[in-house]
Amino acid sequence: MKSKIEFTKTPIKDRIFRMLSVDLYRMFTTRFFYIMLLISFAVPILILVMTTMMDGQVSVDPQTGVETVIEGFDYVWQIFGTVSGAPMAMDLTGMCNINLMYFAVSVLVCVFVSGDFRSGYAKNIFSVRADKTDYVVSKSLTCFLASAAMLLAFILGSLIGGAVASVSFEMVGFGAGGLILSLISKLLIPLIFVPIYLLAGVIAKDKTWLSICISLGVGMLLFMMIPALAPLDATVINPIVCLVVGLLASLGLGAISRAVLNKTPLV
Repeated sequence: MKSKIEFTKTPIKDRIFRMLSVDLYRMFTTRFFYIMLLISFAVPILILVMTTMMDGQVSVDPQTGVETVIEGFDYVWQIFGTVSGAPMAMDLTGMCNINLMYFAVSVLVCVFVSGDFRSGYAKNIFSVRADKTDYVVSKSLTCFLASAAMLLAFILGSLIGGAVASVSFEMVGFGAGGLILSLISKLLIPLIFVPIYLLAGVIAKDKTWLSICISLGVGMLLFMMIPALAPLDATVINPIVCLVVGLLASLGLGAISRAVLNKTPLV
């Protein structure tokens, strides 16, 4: 009598957990991640100190003779954004703020994903029939956590930089509750951007420069929506919107990333 051999399929949550544990280990033990974390911490300190030193200085355009007065931050919280309805200023305080971090996140994600294809890691795991969905979910979660860590480092650096540069911590036009909800929204916004950067990574594969260029290009198109999603006077609606839009983006763009992995060579 012949025995019947049955193969049981590993539950999806177990597969994702195993791949996620590997990705988390690889992300949080790489030197590059901690370099990005240090940069995220140092940048707001430099911004606040330098803008405070330059505050009130006058620059003159040699061709037109037009004088421009350089203005620093009126209060530390401006480095996190503006109140709702305020026009986006095209000056130092309007451009040198936490929104820059969403471009820095693109570099982290693209380098991390392209490393899978350069090192042969992606080819190895898919050659043993690893599911593309597991890969996309694991990468998305890992990169989101890494991006949140970078944003937290920026927030901490901003508080220290404000104290060092003696910038006011006064809250003008918003309260502590709105500020907290704004920062929560800022931490959730990578849910929107990470899937975009992941898709760029799986399209470009081992070409890191190409994935970064694609990510920065798309990021520039979406840059203007950030102040509206997370103003300093945020309400509970803002983090909910960021969460819902982020989840929808993760599902939709994640499905596209999976399709790209299925349809293209892994080398």
